[in-house]
Amino acid sequence: MPECSAEQFPLCKNRLPDNKLQVIEFSRIIAFGNGASSSDARHALAGWPSVGHAWKMVSKGRDGRAGIDAALVRRLIAAQFPEWRDLPVEPVAFDGWDNRTYRLGEDMTVRLPTAAAYVPAVVKENEWIPRLAPFLPVDVPPILGMGTPGEGYGFPWSVRGWLDGIAADQASVEDLSAFALAVADFLLALQSCSTEGAPPAGAHSFYRGASPSYYDDETRFCLKALEGRIDTAAAAEVWDAALDAECGSEATWFHGDVAAGNLLVADGALSAVIDFGTCGVGDAACDLVIAWTMFSGRSRAVFRDAVNKGAVGQDDGMWARARGWALWKALLGLVEKGGPAGVRDDERLRIVHDVVEEHRMRA
Repeated sequence: MPECSAEQFPLCKNRLPDNKLQVIEFSRIIAFGNGASSSDARHALAGWPSVGHAWKMVSKGRDGRAGIDAALVRRLIAAQFPEWRDLPVEPVAFDGWDNRTYRLGEDMTVRLPTAAAYVPAVVKENEWIPRLAPFLPVDVPPILGMGTPGEGYGFPWSVRGWLDGIAADQASVEDLSAFALAVADFLLALQSCSTEGAPPAGAHSFYRGASPSYYDDETRFCLKALEGRIDTAAAAEVWDAALDAECGSEATWFHGDVAAGNLLVADGALSAVIDFGTCGVGDAACDLVIAWTMFSGRSRAVFRDAVNKGAVGQDDGMWARARGWALWKALLGLVEKGGPAGVRDDERLRIVHDVVEEHRMRA
């Protein structure tokens, strides 16, 4: 595993016992804000088309990660939302890295940050998801209540509605082109939402929505680490083109993590989009990465054509920056994993190959 210093990667590190650092896959770091608890969360669903936050499967998952377990969740609910104290609490089968998620009864989830760096996403989602929801074509997570630190747990947390569905990376999507069109429709709707008062790209979005140049040092470190494993010269050309492609388009809303794990599927179609922790206002090129991470061939062409028809104008420069974002993430994953290439590494290598080939065709 290649080593790096804190000076090289101040926002992406995992301190080891010997005080050396290893590159790890990071999710987000959000600027903290203030939020208030809901005193009457039972009525928070009023006006929503359906209950709205789901995770990947209904079956019980592993408990206890990051010092958070079902017993803690039960104590928090009993103390702060006593009307729900008798509901069963179970960990979901697959939750994200930044938060632990528990099923609360049949219709709710409890979402708890695993570290201080992930706390502000809870606050940001609580404020902005309800504002965006009426203008989006699919469901997004409704916030039913905001909890405060207590019972030995030191962070704010939230109660959300449950939405039936399976994440796209766990589901079978037969018509991937239709799915690509639905994702494009969601992105165009999000980009059309009012940006008044919304947070501009920056630390709160982990610099999604900003220039990919923020990760220049990290990307070049990864390229050096991967010499002999990929065509680093060709990959460097993709990265250089991304940095050279200045953003001249209007700043719009972006989601920041449009990945298969955050796209819910019901009856073979896109039914909801979750995890808005890295959302903000800026350059939406980062949201186009799904073109390579999930789509290929016809479905990728359908996605590209659909988003190019939007009012924002996904031009060649935006696609060049998107290729840069996709390359950065794939390279980082390859460096993190190390050792023999497995299934996930095969996918990352495919992404690198695809963005390199597309760059060559469009150069």
